[in-house]
Amino acid sequence: MTTSTPTETVNRPSTFSWRARGALLVLMAAAIAIVFVTNRLLTDRFTETTRNRAELRLVLYSGNLLSELRQNAIVPQLLARDPALIIALNSGDYTQSTARLISFIDEIGAKHLTLLDKDGRTVASSDRNSLGESHPQAPYFIDALRSTDTVFKVLEGEAGDYRFFYSRRIESQNQLIGVIVVEVDLAKYERAWSGISDAVLVSDSEGKIILSTEPRWRGLSEEAALTRQPVTSAIERAIQATQDWTTLPADAYLQGEAVMRVEGRVAFRGWRIASFTTYNSVREKVNGFLALEIMVFAILLALAFYFLNRKTALRMVLFQRESAELRALNARLQREIAERERVQENLAVAEQTLAQSSKLAALGEMSAAVSHELNQPLAAMKTYLAGARLLLQRNRPEESLSSFQRIDDLIERMGAITKQLKSYARHNADAMEPVNMGDALSSALSLMEPQLRQRHVVINRALPDQPVLVMGDRVRIEQVMINLLRNALDATESVDDPTLDIILAAGETASLTVRDNGPGITDHDNLFEPFYTTKQPGDGVGLGLAISSGIVNDLGGRLTAHNGSDGGAVFEMQLPILPEETRAAE
Repeated sequence: MTTSTPTETVNRPSTFSWRARGALLVLMAAAIAIVFVTNRLLTDRFTETTRNRAELRLVLYSGNLLSELRQNAIVPQLLARDPALIIALNSGDYTQSTARLISFIDEIGAKHLTLLDKDGRTVASSDRNSLGESHPQAPYFIDALRSTDTVFKVLEGEAGDYRFFYSRRIESQNQLIGVIVVEVDLAKYERAWSGISDAVLVSDSEGKIILSTEPRWRGLSEEAALTRQPVTSAIERAIQATQDWTTLPADAYLQGEAVMRVEGRVAFRGWRIASFTTYNSVREKVNGFLALEIMVFAILLALAFYFLNRKTALRMVLFQRESAELRALNARLQREIAERERVQENLAVAEQTLAQSSKLAALGEMSAAVSHELNQPLAAMKTYLAGARLLLQRNRPEESLSSFQRIDDLIERMGAITKQLKSYARHNADAMEPVNMGDALSSALSLMEPQLRQRHVVINRALPDQPVLVMGDRVRIEQVMINLLRNALDATESVDDPTLDIILAAGETASLTVRDNGPGITDHDNLFEPFYTTKQPGDGVGLGLAISSGIVNDLGGRLTAHNGSDGGAVFEMQLPILPEETRAAE
């Protein structure tokens, strides 16, 4: 027994040290494996998130470009019909033309507006420095002369940038008199894109880069641009982020190094848009999680060495304090991660709720609009039915037929109104035709006849001898007139001798003025806002003037309101008058 005891006491420390070393090796191997697997999983996850965000930004950029191009595409067509510009080209007097083009710049959003005569000379321009310049060989001038539609051209500037133009020929009496040119400002998107960490380019259908946050790329193909990209560019940060043992999967290569490339399509003449996104955010997030894991394993290793090498009580206290601090830091990091995940989930729910609320709001507004537009025909039908009932009771069926005929006309009108309301969202212009404003006014007064007769309203009409013709939809124009008459009728409800003055005039535009002798307008700012009304609940929902303003704007005119000098409210509807040559053709 005495000989065996020393042997056991000597062997125990050796056995314990071997097991401890094995445990440490297993722990270190497990730590390395876990860190490697975590790095791969988190890298894939955050790379996908970064790619999704880059694709979302690309969709937004593409939508902005397309919106800018479509917004400016309609401008030449409108300016080619501008009476003032046509008169200036015919008369050769351009004193007011430049100022008129400048006044359109802020409203249109274009970079420059230029008016060329039939010889290609600049006679008016929002850029006064270009007045007098001659462009007879400019592609946008030559193509506009050959085409009857709006043409689009991309020209390379002297500084290596690209300029974008819409142009359209201007005719008078079927004769060429000039060309209107609209320069679209797409360079502002380059400046906006350059403020982010992505490199963005837009190429045309031939693969040539026409827009880019890197000026040296313009005019090159994408392959040549990536080859010539200098090391000091914005892409260098993505390259540096991939030059370690956690290299990310490559979408594209720049000078032999991997970067993330996202490509999209611009729905315009085969254009394409691409961005090269840096990996900085991916590496920062992954490294944060890896640091957390390494910290946890460091704590475990520290505790292992602490229990294996307990030398003094002071060292034990210090290790315990450090361990407590690291655990607290770990808990705070876990709470922050959980809080961020909850915020992301709440954001997704809020976006879905907002989308559903928008749909319900649009549905409610359309329902209110339908109700408002059908109230007037329903009220008239009720009046005609009452009249027909009295005539039938007095054995006068022949006279009641006129009331039933009017009711039938009102039913057809209600059908036209509901059909028109369904086409509001589509902005359909297929129903445009010449409309006689005088006939439309007579129809509107006929519809309002029962209310006007009941209120004993005095109507003073001033109509021109010649017909006043505009291009539009008669049903919608009559809706505007009825809304104005009804609004004036409601405004004179508290007046003893209600009077309405209706003036129809024709000049550069067709103008219809409705004046009442009511109390006037108190709030001009919100007058044409939807659901704004000064009436009592149940008397109106505040959609009449809002709908009328939208109809007039769709027809290329405007609806204004102000107080008259003698009191009362004055509403004026102005619409583009039908040109003489169009009347002759019709």
